[in-house]
Amino acid sequence: MTIDDAPRDALRGGPRELLRWVATGAAVSRADLSRLSGLSPSTVSQRVEALINQGLLEETGAGRSRGGRRPRQLAVPTGGAVVGAIDLGAHHARVGALDLSGRVVRARTLPVRIEDGPESVLGTLLAEVATLVGSDSAAGDSVPGALRGVGIGIPGPVQHATGRIVSPSRMPGWNGFDVAAFCAGRVDVPVIVDNDANLMALGAHRTAHPELDHAIYIKAGTGIGSGVISSGRLHRGAQGSAGDISHCRVVADPAPPCTCGNAGCLEAVASGAALVTALREQGVPVSDLTGVIRLIDDGDRQATALARQAGRAVGEILAVVVNFFNPQVVAIGGRLADCEPLLASMRATLYERCLPLATQTLLIERVAAGQDVGITGAAHLVIDHVVAPA
Repeated sequence: MTIDDAPRDALRGGPRELLRWVATGAAVSRADLSRLSGLSPSTVSQRVEALINQGLLEETGAGRSRGGRRPRQLAVPTGGAVVGAIDLGAHHARVGALDLSGRVVRARTLPVRIEDGPESVLGTLLAEVATLVGSDSAAGDSVPGALRGVGIGIPGPVQHATGRIVSPSRMPGWNGFDVAAFCAGRVDVPVIVDNDANLMALGAHRTAHPELDHAIYIKAGTGIGSGVISSGRLHRGAQGSAGDISHCRVVADPAPPCTCGNAGCLEAVASGAALVTALREQGVPVSDLTGVIRLIDDGDRQATALARQAGRAVGEILAVVVNFFNPQVVAIGGRLADCEPLLASMRATLYERCLPLATQTLLIERVAAGQDVGITGAAHLVIDHVVAPA
């Protein structure tokens, strides 16, 4: 069992959690950490000293006395951007520099052509990370702190243990490519690679619902995927494919063909790419997902009907997941998350198809973390690795 697979209770008060409590403001002293973790003051002090020696925590002065010696206050160093993050999409990439609290210091969106291949795309993005981490965008000065690691989200199946891409459906030339090895040859820090939906899930969970143990986060844009939070931690399964709902079958034959070679998959029916294709087949001149969303916002009958059908299809798959997994929250992010007809249809299908006990207290909502949710998740992946490597 690795640290990622360990039960949450077994890790309570571990280095990751101590750092997180300080980063979120839940704790500002060793006494606070002892109270929250239930650990003895001596154990907490040992772990805090180790984090200070690693440069992950710092002492910032004396706090308020409660009858004894004034406690030394703790903080996460925020003087510089020390984590690089890349959230790669089919047409754009969000690149960021973050501090050890997971706060975005600088970020930029760049156009990319995924079909240009991994060496070209990743080389350009790594160079941008180096620029963002190494310079202050306002003053042009060097930022204190060395780069600790780079987290990368890929819009396709990733074997997390190796950092290798496996049979992606919309990434020609990327199959079998070892992203971690390629990047490690260009940056002298740990490089951690994961699926983009997993990183959205991690970023959204740490931002909005860190107190919850079980959650499903759906990323709905050009494609569809999801990330699973179990016992408060990202759950990847045996090979890293947990949460990949894109190729679950929702339509019987005859059905639209999917990029995986089958027909009737969720991605072939309910993704942004599927909506574009369906509208074109109906004679509607639309070129991309932005055009689809514009039509839906304008109340176009055909686009709205397709969005509702897509929402029902997503809801049917999620109903199985919710009945099986019993999460506390289901949240949808990505560009289709703002499509109200899709969201309403998904929600109605969930309530119709799920057991009452499963939906009794279930939160169904949009991911609210914004465009930086993916790079935030990538940064937390690196921070977790730096604090307590598996």
